[in-house]
Amino acid sequence: MAKDLFNRYLWLVDTIYRAGTITLDEINRKWLQCEMSNGEEIPNRTFHNHRKAIEELFDINIECDRHNCNYYIENTEELKKEGLRKWLLNTFAVNTTLNKSHKLKDKILLEDYPSGEQYLIPAIEAIHNCITLEITYQSYWQDKSYTFQIEPYCIKAFKQRWYIAARSPYYNKVLIYSLERILEMEQTDLSFECPQTFNPKVYFDNSFGVIVDEEYDVEKIRIKVYGNQCKYFRSLPLHHSQKESETHSNYSIFTYRLRPTYDFCQAILSHGTFVEVLEPQWFRIQIGTTIQKMHQLYE
Repeated sequence: MAKDLFNRYLWLVDTIYRAGTITLDEINRKWLQCEMSNGEEIPNRTFHNHRKAIEELFDINIECDRHNCNYYIENTEELKKEGLRKWLLNTFAVNTTLNKSHKLKDKILLEDYPSGEQYLIPAIEAIHNCITLEITYQSYWQDKSYTFQIEPYCIKAFKQRWYIAARSPYYNKVLIYSLERILEMEQTDLSFECPQTFNPKVYFDNSFGVIVDEEYDVEKIRIKVYGNQCKYFRSLPLHHSQKESETHSNYSIFTYRLRPTYDFCQAILSHGTFVEVLEPQWFRIQIGTTIQKMHQLYE
């Protein structure tokens, strides 16, 4: 049910965004052409409930011009900026295109996302309403699952997976949980107060991905990138702190300021011989040691 609602939200925003301005009758005509409609129009009350939900969950305002009863999206330029709403806009376009034609579904190959999306909407609602969640969770490192409560603070997408940052009352600290490792989720009757000092962007600011390990200091990382791989780094930076400090004919030096945690180490290694860590020295040694162990596997 949550997934169906999410897809309806996607469809509604994309339809209004593409049209610029559109009446509810026109929305319903388009809706009846969509396979999700099952031949039924969107009731007026349901439409306005969807408007409210989209505004609360994604901060996308669907406004109405009272003179001609046309609906439109407020501040459409904001949708094109980096962040959640830009991601949603891209998702809207693909989702709508696929729903229009079954023939295209075999011609557009998307990356598979692990399970867990069914918990996305309930988790977002719990964040919005500051409601405690009870989850049954089994991490990759444990042989059995555990049921416990969490206070959800924010959602983050990384490497085709959804994660939720939440305070664990048991450990009294913020931990990261992968939605795909959640076996069950229920909203409780318990409310909580999210600290005003918690800023999701600041919380992850010095992290490469979702590992926030304060045992690692925030350091200046310098790497040497060879050949045409430099173009890849320029077009898709590893981290928002990336700067190209030196540019040469056959290599460039890129610098970062972050915690060099396990996931960043894996990202560096994934580029093979095209990337060399210059500093800090301990990180260079760590990468070199890992490469030596990998080499031993093939001897």
